[in-house]
Amino acid sequence: MNEIVDSFGLALGMVLRLDAALVEIVLLSLKVSLLAVALAALIGLPLGAALALARFPGRHALIVLVNAAMGLPPVVVGLVVYLMLSRSGPLGVMGLLFTPTAMIVAQMILVTPIVAALTRQGCEDLWAEYAEQLRSLGVGGVRAAATVLWDGRLALVTALLAGFGRASAEVGAVMIVGGNIDHVTRVMTTAIALETSKGDLALALGLGLVLLALSLLVNGGAQLVKEAMAER
Repeated sequence: MNEIVDSFGLALGMVLRLDAALVEIVLLSLKVSLLAVALAALIGLPLGAALALARFPGRHALIVLVNAAMGLPPVVVGLVVYLMLSRSGPLGVMGLLFTPTAMIVAQMILVTPIVAALTRQGCEDLWAEYAEQLRSLGVGGVRAAATVLWDGRLALVTALLAGFGRASAEVGAVMIVGGNIDHVTRVMTTAIALETSKGDLALALGLGLVLLALSLLVNGGAQLVKEAMAER
């Protein structure tokens, strides 16, 4: 019990004094997750809007596929990305395996279905409300999608926050494609797993406190967005 209390005290001290090793890991984690969410947004937002507004053969099957992809097993995604980026893989010549870029790609694949599915739902609700008005104004296609996306921007923030929450908590995929290399690809989740197995509870707890704080911020932000939407 005393060891746990001492470790917690050391962890809190590391957080308060901004320990260099801890800050390095946190900054890399934020960089990887934020870039992954940004790339996922570039793909997921227009995809979700297209699924909501457009009507084409195979649309329902694609919606089912996107929804199912929200539950993709991270280790399977990591394995697929690993095979693609390994020396014998089709993209092996790029030398991206065991780099932050590989981790960003893996997280992007995991986050994109979440952003696309939540965007589709939000845009579909707005389209049902504004479709006749937009058609009467001669607004269609890309312009209609852009209008719906803009009007539903608060809901889209929630989708992006949900994606960031998934990315920042990911461990399986980034462990496989990043290798958990010190000063190169070690992020909060993989560092917590490693330091716990080594018995270095202070650093693991310190990173856990930061990760928990990020989770609270993301959920708090999502709640504020929901309240803002309710007041509209």
